[in-house]
Amino acid sequence: MTPLHDVIINKKTTINPIWIMRQAGRYLPEFREIRKNNPNFIELCLNHKLSSEITLQPIKRFDLDAAIIFSDILMIPYGLKQKVEFKKNFGPMLGNLNITEMSKIDEIDFVERIYPVYKAIKSVSLKMELKNKNTIGFVGAPWTLLVYMINQQSPKKNIKKNFFEDDYLINRILLIIERFLKIHIKNQVENGANVIQIFDSWAGLLEERDYPNYIYTPTLNLVNYVKSLEIPVICFPREIKNYKEFCEIVKPDALNIDYNVDPLMISKNIKIPVQGGLDPKILLTDKDNLKKQVLKYLDIFKDHPYVFNLGHGILPETDPKMVECLIKTVRDY
Repeated sequence: MTPLHDVIINKKTTINPIWIMRQAGRYLPEFREIRKNNPNFIELCLNHKLSSEITLQPIKRFDLDAAIIFSDILMIPYGLKQKVEFKKNFGPMLGNLNITEMSKIDEIDFVERIYPVYKAIKSVSLKMELKNKNTIGFVGAPWTLLVYMINQQSPKKNIKKNFFEDDYLINRILLIIERFLKIHIKNQVENGANVIQIFDSWAGLLEERDYPNYIYTPTLNLVNYVKSLEIPVICFPREIKNYKEFCEIVKPDALNIDYNVDPLMISKNIKIPVQGGLDPKILLTDKDNLKKQVLKYLDIFKDHPYVFNLGHGILPETDPKMVECLIKTVRDY
C-alpha cells in the first residue's frame, strides 16, 4: 500500500500524502528548458520520452507521493480528430465539430492517435512502483469536455449564447465522450496508472438544476467504470455549489475541493477522504503565511482522511523553494 492508497482506500488519518495539481510544468526551470525547444504543446504531450521525463521532474526534485502524467484533458477531442491547439497567452483553441465524422471513429483509431500517452504512463509507473509512490492518470469530466468541444475555447468569459440550443447534438456528443473516456481510462490503467482523477474544471458554470444531466449522471457512469477496474477514483468538481450532494450521488473514493469552499464545512459534511483546498496564490506570498495556511488545512482535517493538495493547479510564477517549504510543513506535521 502506498501512502495515497492508505488514505483513500484504508481511510487512514495518521498520514497526509502530498502531490500538487500541475506539479509537472511551468513553474520548474527544467520544464521551461524543454518547453523552449518544444513549442507545440500537443506534440510535447505526444512525445512519450519527453512527457515521461517531465512527469518525473517534480519527483526528482521534491518528496512527493505521486506523479501525475504530463498530458491534457483535451487529448479526448484530439483523439476524436477535432483540431486542438494551444495559443500563447490565450489557451486552447478547438476546430469545428464534425459529429458525423466523429461518430465513425473506432477504438483503434482513437488509441493510435494518443498512444504515446500510454507509453509514457508505462515508463513512469515502473519507476514509481520502485519508490512506493503512485502514478495518477486523469481525464476531464464529460461536462468540461463538452464545454471545450462545443465552445471551441476556454469559457473563462462565458459559454456560447446558443450552447444549450441543440439537445440532440449535446446528447450525441456526451455519449461519444463517455465511450472514449472509458477507453482512455482503461488504457491508462492497463499501462500502470493506479489512481484516476476526474477534473470537472467548469462544473461551476452550471445552475444546480442542470447538475443531474450534465454532472451527476455522466460522472457517476465514469466513477462506476473506474471502480470496476478496481482503481480508486478522485473527483474534482471545481466550484460546484453542493459538494455534499455530489458525493452522495456520484460516490467517488475521494473528493478534491477548490479554494473557494470552506474546509471546515467540508470536514463536517463530507464522509469520504478529502484532497486539496489550498489557494495556489498562497505560494506567491511568504513562507510564514504559507506555513500558517498549510497548518490551517492540516488542523481542520487532522481526524479526517486527507491528501494534501491545492484547490487548483500550481501557478507558473511559483518559486520552487516555496514548494519545498510547503512539502516540509506537511511532512513535519
